[in-house]
Amino acid sequence: MRASSRPTFVCVHGGSSNARAWGPLRNELALLGHRSYAVDLPGHGERADGPAAYHRQPQDPVALAAAPSPMSGVTLRDNVLHVTEVLRRLAPLGPVVLVGHSLGGLTVGAVTEAVPDLVDRTVYLSALCLADPAMLTEAWDVADANLLEAAVARIAVPLTGAGADPGVVRLNWRAAHADPAVFAELKAAMMADSTDRAFGALLDTLDPDENHGVLEPGAVVTAERWGRVPHTYVRLSRDAALTPAVQDHMIRTADRLTPDHPFDVRTLDASHVGYFSRPALFAELLAELV
Repeated sequence: MRASSRPTFVCVHGGSSNARAWGPLRNELALLGHRSYAVDLPGHGERADGPAAYHRQPQDPVALAAAPSPMSGVTLRDNVLHVTEVLRRLAPLGPVVLVGHSLGGLTVGAVTEAVPDLVDRTVYLSALCLADPAMLTEAWDVADANLLEAAVARIAVPLTGAGADPGVVRLNWRAAHADPAVFAELKAAMMADSTDRAFGALLDTLDPDENHGVLEPGAVVTAERWGRVPHTYVRLSRDAALTPAVQDHMIRTADRLTPDHPFDVRTLDASHVGYFSRPALFAELLAELV
C-alpha cells in the first residue's frame, strides 16, 4: 500500500545537464507542497568523474581534448537501470510522476516501457519522444529551424584521447563566458526569454560531455507498455532548440501509436530551458496535472 496520495516528481535532465539544473523548479514545487527528486544520470553531475581539465582555469585546450570521458560506454540501459532503482525506492511513498527534458525524454520513455507499473504519469518538457522506429533511421518530414546546432558547433571539442567513444560529444560551455558572440548565440537558442545573468548561471551547471548513443532502438516506445501510462507533453512555444514544429511532429506520431490515449498537450510561452529561469510557471503547470 502506498503511504500517500501526494505525488513525487522525478526529474530527468537533458543533454549535458544534471540534477543541479532542476534546483529552482524543485524549490517552487516544494512551495506548492510537492516532493521531488532530481536524477543525475550515469556520467553526469555527482555521478561523473571528470574531465578535470574542463573545470581548471585557465583551461588547457589540448588537455581538455585528450581527457577521458565519464560518458564513455554509458548506454540507455544504464540510464534505465539507474532511474528504475530510484522509482522502486519512491513508489511505496505514493504516486510517481516522471518528468523529462530534451534528450532526457528518451530515458523517460525507456523507463516507462520497462516498468510502467511504477510510473503514474510521464511528462515531456519539450523532450524527445520516439514512437516509431523509422524516427531513428529516416529523415523527419518537418521543417526544423533550430538555432542550437550551429551554436554548439562553436563550442565543440574534438576528442583526441586514446579510445575516445565515437558516441560522446564534448562541449566547452564555459568558453561562452569569454566570448560575447558565442554567449549570445547560445542564449538565443536555449533561454532567449531570460536575462544574461540567469543564462550564465545555467552555463555553470552544465556538464561538458554527452553520449548520443542513447538514440537507439530501445528508446522507441510502444502502445502496449508506454501507451497505457498517462502522458503529457508540455510544448514550449518559444523553443529555438527543439522547435515547436518538431515537438508537434513527435506529438502527432505518438498519438497515431495510441489514438485512444493521446498526449495531454499543454503549451507554455517559454524557451527550451525556461524551467530554470521561470520555474514558478512550470511548477504551477506540473501541480495542475496532479
